[in-house]
Amino acid sequence: MPPSQIPDRLPRIPWFSRAPLLARSHQIVLTFTRHGLGFLLTGLSEQRALPRHGLSEIFKRASHRQASQLRQALEELGPTFIKMGQALSARSDLLPEAYVDELSKLLDEVPPTPFDEMKAVLEAELGRPIHELYGSFDPLPLASASIGQVYAATLKNQQQVVVKIIRPGAKEAFERDLEILTDIADWATQHTLIGQHYNLRALVDEFAYTVLNEFDYFLEGRNADTFRKNFYDDPQITVPRVYWDLTTHRVITMERVYGIKINDLPALDAAGINRRVVAENLMHFALRQIFEFGLYHADPHSGNFFVQPDGSLAVMDFGMVGRLNPQTKKTFLGIAMAIQRNDSAMLADEFLSAGIYTRGVDRRAFIRDLDRLFERFTTGSLSEISGIQVFKATMSIILRHGLQLPSELVAMTRAITVAEGTGLLLYPGFDMFRFAAPYVTRFWAEERSPHRLTPRLGQAALDSLELGIELPRRLARLLEMLERGQVEVNVNLQILREITAQMQKMTNRLALAMILSAVIIALALVMVIYHPATWQALGEIIFFLAFISSLAFGGWLIWSILRSGRT
Repeated sequence: MPPSQIPDRLPRIPWFSRAPLLARSHQIVLTFTRHGLGFLLTGLSEQRALPRHGLSEIFKRASHRQASQLRQALEELGPTFIKMGQALSARSDLLPEAYVDELSKLLDEVPPTPFDEMKAVLEAELGRPIHELYGSFDPLPLASASIGQVYAATLKNQQQVVVKIIRPGAKEAFERDLEILTDIADWATQHTLIGQHYNLRALVDEFAYTVLNEFDYFLEGRNADTFRKNFYDDPQITVPRVYWDLTTHRVITMERVYGIKINDLPALDAAGINRRVVAENLMHFALRQIFEFGLYHADPHSGNFFVQPDGSLAVMDFGMVGRLNPQTKKTFLGIAMAIQRNDSAMLADEFLSAGIYTRGVDRRAFIRDLDRLFERFTTGSLSEISGIQVFKATMSIILRHGLQLPSELVAMTRAITVAEGTGLLLYPGFDMFRFAAPYVTRFWAEERSPHRLTPRLGQAALDSLELGIELPRRLARLLEMLERGQVEVNVNLQILREITAQMQKMTNRLALAMILSAVIIALALVMVIYHPATWQALGEIIFFLAFISSLAFGGWLIWSILRSGRT
């Protein structure tokens, strides 16, 4: 999401209401510990140096079985953590493949809230009794998720619709858990190297922004209207209509669309629908929304697509959408063109320009690994393999080089690969690269067409002219500041601090060794020279205690040196 749209901080819960937070925090810790996931806590708190491959290395050190334990723990902790796991399942640039695959199995399904409670919310929002608003209303929900429930109804004119209602108390429960996640991210940022190098707070804020937006059905309605406008003249895509007179922030009424679920292969075959056409229509939808409109469906699971008798698609559920700024859209187009050309240098530059965390990335080694990727997967053209294979292999390289990509870039890639995965399920011979090549080439040419470049050139000329006019004045101010000694230079001293800390440890050990040696020599001299009357009994005790202490300190010193060497 655009940084400007992410709040600086979630609303803080008052101090007198934080007791439930402490109880919930205790429950979270116990749940993770009971599932054998203590490494998630100790792995973050005990890192004295950043692992070479970053956050993923902490997960890889754990057993493979613990990926399943993580999924079970998130399911036990409830809706907020299930949604967080679903969000993390799209971050292949942060987590190993085993965890991504396991988290992808999380389902946001909960027991339904009684109809009387949901009816009370609807009538309070729309201001009239339900029988005055709808011609009929089925009290049994079509679907029940953590945020809301979906019901079938008809309007007074017998138009069939679906009505989504937000569960009472659901938002408050999410905000409580988001507050805890925010505190954890803040603690990790202040006390761990992982938290300092990976912007965990930004990840939590972005997750919070996305989830809290799902509680605003007015926003979902606007998203649906935008998609409907974008694909209005596209016969391959249908977007249901929103009935705004029966829509508020907590209730939304939309046209009901019918069809066969896109993953119901027997039903598609029984209806005589060409599955290859369906696969191509799905990829057509994915490519247009990303490359042409810069607005994409961020929850592209099979339940949100219904196939019509002619093979076209009806798309629904626009609570989670992603918006691309022109630069991100251009970067993704460059990545697609680099893969199409088998150009590893171009692909590396696009990834590095988009990366959030690039400290220590070796560009030459990065390009070499991408070259090996192309060599491994190609015998002439990338069209001979699937995009999912390329995506997983590329994300593995990105993990290895410690590169954290913007979430919208990963989400876009996931939208494309999910569409391809469904396409391969529908038609095993579906070739994403061959199908997408004309789209990529067309959008690449449009991005560089005169009508796109002319406004940018004009704006660049105006900016250059303005800079030329302002430059003498700015140089004069800079020279005045230099003369007055007001120029400050900010230097990142993190590496220097680490080196200083290591030197301090070395100095402390050297000083301790010298003191230990002096004590041993002093004891020997005292034993030889100093002999008072009562020395025999007292001296043996003193010497014994000093000798044991010297052995203990010496052993501790040797152990600390060996331990630092292993680290």
